[in-house]
This record gives sequence, structure tokens and C-alpha cells, in this order.
Amino acid sequence: MRKGSRLGVDVGTVRVGVARSDAEGLLAVPVETLARESALAGIAELVEEIEPLEVIVGLPLGLSGSATASTEDARGFAQALAATIGVPVRMIDERLSTVQAQASFRAAGRSQKSQRGIIDQAAAVILLQHALDSERAQGVAPGHRVDVNGLRNE
Repeated sequence: MRKGSRLGVDVGTVRVGVARSDAEGLLAVPVETLARESALAGIAELVEEIEPLEVIVGLPLGLSGSATASTEDARGFAQALAATIGVPVRMIDERLSTVQAQASFRAAGRSQKSQRGIIDQAAAVILLQHALDSERAQGVAPGHRVDVNGLRNE
């Protein structure tokens, strides 16, 4: 397991949830929810402040594994982020992370309206924790690295 904190990003059309891990890469915690239009700048500020090893962006594939409009939107966001910040950006399959977060809130008795401001953060925590657990189990960096021209399989 590589040492260093990471940021996790759940990209939505309106809001972007952000989570971070501890320096050992063991635990993901929520950071904040950003408005989509200011998310790149907000994440760039967090990168300067936290100095993460990398940023993990969720790749929302369809249940069959096929690309959707949300998939292309997240890829575009990840490419723009990679061009903006000075640390590597990786994308990881995040099918159902938002559904998992919603189910957790429902089980805790939270209404859908009360979830609105934090659901994106919770989804970011779920996808980042999945990335951390995957790296710990497999011994390799999770997902695919993004450069400004697209995905690299590494």
C-alpha cells in the first residue's frame, strides 16, 4: 500500500462530493460538497492544502458495464481536473456508490431532502474507500490513470 492521503471525487451534474483519506490510506472521510461550476477550482485548492498522493474520480458505468452520458461527463471532468492540478488523477468504477449512500441514509432514518447536501460526500467516501481497499488487497493502484488526452491503462 502506497503511503499518502488521497482525495475521492463523486461527480454529479449539479454537485461534486469530495472525500479524503488519512496519510496511511486506511480510512476515507467526507470533506465537502462543491457546486459543479466551481468544483475544479475547489478541488485544486484542496490539492494545494492537503497535498494528496492522487485524486480518485468515480467512473459511473451502467450496470452492464457500458458507458452512459454520466460516464462521458465524469471522464471529461477527470481530464479537466488532470489538466488543472499537479497530482495524478485516476478513475475507478463507482457503480452504485450513490445508491449505497442513499440506502445508508434511509436506514438511518434520514429523509431524501435532508440527504441532498451530503449525499455526494457520502458517495465520494464510498468510492474512495473502495479504491483504498482495492489497492490494499491487490497491491496495485486502483482503476486507470487519466491524462489530459484520456485514460491510460496503468
